[in-house]
Amino acid sequence: MKPVQVTTPVFEHHREPLGIGEAEPRLSWRTETEAENWQQTAYELRVFAEDGTELAASGRVESADSVLVPWPGPALRSRQRVAVRVRVWGSGGDGPSAWSEPAHAEAGLLRPDDWTARPVTPGGSHADGPRPVALLRREFTVRGPVASARLYTTACGVYEAELNGARVGDHVLAPGWTSYAHRLRYQTFDVTALLREGPNAVGALLGEGWYAGRIGFGGGRRAIWGEETALLAQLEIRYADGSRETVATDRGWRAATGPLLRSEIYDGEVYDARLERDGWSRPGHDTTGWGPVRHTAPPAGALVAPTGPPVRRVRTVAPVEVITTPSGRTVLDFGQNLVGRLRITVSGPAGHTVTLRHAEVLEGGELGVRPLREAKATDVYTLRGGGPETYEPRFTFHGFRYAEVTGWPGPLDPADVRAVVLHTDMARTGWFSCSEPLVERLHENVVWSMRGNFLDIPTDCPQRDERLGWTGDIQVFAPTATFLYDCSGMLAGWLRDLAAEQLTHPERVPPLVVPDAVPQEFEVFPRAQAVWADVAVLLPWVLHQRFGDLGVLRDQYPSMRGWVETAARYAREGGGVWHQRHLGDWLDPAAPPESPEAARTDGDLVAAAYLARSAEVLARTARLLGEDDDARRYEALAKEARAAFGERFVTPAGRLSSDAQTAYALALCFALLPTERQRAGAGERLAAIVREADFRIATGFAGTPLICDALCEAGEPELAYRMLLERGCPSWLYPVTMGATTIWERWDSMLPDGTVNPGEMTSFNHYALGAVADWLHRTVAGLAPAAPGWRRLRIAPVPGGGLRHAGAAHLTPYGRAEAGWRYEGERLVVEALVPPNTRAEVRLPGDDRPFEVGSGRHTFTR
Repeated sequence: MKPVQVTTPVFEHHREPLGIGEAEPRLSWRTETEAENWQQTAYELRVFAEDGTELAASGRVESADSVLVPWPGPALRSRQRVAVRVRVWGSGGDGPSAWSEPAHAEAGLLRPDDWTARPVTPGGSHADGPRPVALLRREFTVRGPVASARLYTTACGVYEAELNGARVGDHVLAPGWTSYAHRLRYQTFDVTALLREGPNAVGALLGEGWYAGRIGFGGGRRAIWGEETALLAQLEIRYADGSRETVATDRGWRAATGPLLRSEIYDGEVYDARLERDGWSRPGHDTTGWGPVRHTAPPAGALVAPTGPPVRRVRTVAPVEVITTPSGRTVLDFGQNLVGRLRITVSGPAGHTVTLRHAEVLEGGELGVRPLREAKATDVYTLRGGGPETYEPRFTFHGFRYAEVTGWPGPLDPADVRAVVLHTDMARTGWFSCSEPLVERLHENVVWSMRGNFLDIPTDCPQRDERLGWTGDIQVFAPTATFLYDCSGMLAGWLRDLAAEQLTHPERVPPLVVPDAVPQEFEVFPRAQAVWADVAVLLPWVLHQRFGDLGVLRDQYPSMRGWVETAARYAREGGGVWHQRHLGDWLDPAAPPESPEAARTDGDLVAAAYLARSAEVLARTARLLGEDDDARRYEALAKEARAAFGERFVTPAGRLSSDAQTAYALALCFALLPTERQRAGAGERLAAIVREADFRIATGFAGTPLICDALCEAGEPELAYRMLLERGCPSWLYPVTMGATTIWERWDSMLPDGTVNPGEMTSFNHYALGAVADWLHRTVAGLAPAAPGWRRLRIAPVPGGGLRHAGAAHLTPYGRAEAGWRYEGERLVVEALVPPNTRAEVRLPGDDRPFEVGSGRHTFTR
């Protein structure tokens, strides 16, 4: 048997711990061993300075903890670089493992006075319309051998940095989108290898991005956070002789425009290659025509280090078909609805223009642009001439499967066009498979929708004039998201923006979108909305449950309390129930296209159910944080909210005032029915209305994540499978049968005749209704956490629906976990993989007696 091995430790949730913002980063590691039932009994950590000097040693710590354990040494200083190694002892009583490979981390600029750079702007207001992307540069001299160099940089806008003609890093749309009035992320790059002795030059392209560009629906607004773009850059050089030098943005920088005449999030990019300034970021460049920059006010928000990975180019996709439309236009089909942009290689005469338009669907055989509303999603490239030219937009992205190409010089070779997929560069952690290809395609559609809509923030859709961080969408989708990808750092950062926006609101109400880009006069509905605002409570709870992160609960606790207190006040003012115009069960399939809030389930019922749920979660959070007085208070509030729900909406026999799937799903899943008679009656009625609906889905945002669990709670798992496998409209598989490769916003975004839903709001890439994937993982495959951070697993598959096999895998904080089942003739075989340092509760089909197993591979037959 191989000896126990410990993986390289991880700092907080960082995959790339350069320039981290935590002075005392928590540490996590995994253990690899072939031993069964292995449990860690102790660990030891050692921290080393960059020169190898030991800074701290924990000594042997008697603990099974290996996820987010406390920092063992003194707090890091700005710029300090350290290495950490860990070894462990196990339940076998043997000696310690070998030391892990060292994990390196470097602190960023942790204090405001670490910044000596001042932001500079090329000037010009973006309030009235887009302006050309600016080029900014400065030359400097490196006077000797360099030991190390770091570039700390950010922008009010979006930027790409260059050093001596080379691109710095591979981030896309940096610094990303935050609540700029409160927080502005900066990036740290190791640029040691890009410097050379003698003359050097540093530069950046600076675009408007989300900061100054047009954002929002209904035409949106420009320059929401500021009219002028600005760059903040600080290049710190440490020489081999120990001396230091800083090159920072100041009045010594110069600015010009170049080939990027316009680059907008919604409308796309206009690029004239004839205007390229060759070598503009190299030393010695002719700066004729370059003008001065001026200082601008410091950023309104605090400068913060990222908590998650950046957006990157993650893959390329080739076209699968070249289509000639009925009007004679050329359209490329990439076979997959994706988010990104095109990369083209083209040859032609100088001044020739190629136009690229993007859309998710074809309608009437032509590019279907109506769902884009006021987003043009068009890139225009004018050739320089003189040979093959490669072009990819820089500061825009599109949601598309189809791209219309106009003006291509000569025959179009599809090999000259690739779709470049963009999203936050999260690690994939979850997988699912089963014997039904349509269900596997449904799951793959969920994955692709998450990829496309996790582009720096969790958005609603990636293609039209919106692309906003809607709170309700991520609230219902969070359990699925946290299984499929390690989105912990990304979502923790987004929650900090939510708290900042919420806690500065007079009533402590989270905005409907984060960052808050929708002015109050544009809000058709009240800002305070159940399901949406409850993200302040329920998303931190999901992150704690899935990643074992108590810190996120501690950080978000004021936000969680603020919302529950406000929601409770609304209910008290309404005599126990919150009355207003609710979004409620948004996009119930019975709602008219023009009124997506007109659901079969009363919005007041939805709000009452969510108050009970959020109060309960807040009470549990308070207990974990040692806030016992708060815990008792919110336990009483949850009890009061459940009583109010029962008095207003439930009969003694368990019938609900809204006789609808969502109403019963909420009541059953949120434990709002106190008596056995009510629970049985509600379950029977839910089963009946599902049958009456011919197993078609009849839920929107509030009910869809719960309906299959509710049917299982009612003792009707076969009905849940029957709904899952239904192919008629509306159902989960209907879009799949219509060729969908992502999750649609509406159950009928495309009608059976192939036309697009006539509603003004129709997207073909919207992950919210894909929340059913969480049920696929937990119930169909049977793999779920039974304790925060997967410290304990629950293996409890529920076979059904005629499936012959199903399985799921998840890379937990402790290692890979698997659960699955298959039929072998008359035998049911259940298999599980339990990671080291965890245990699993197993519940086999047809047996109500759970039992426990330790780590290792297990096989059970029935």
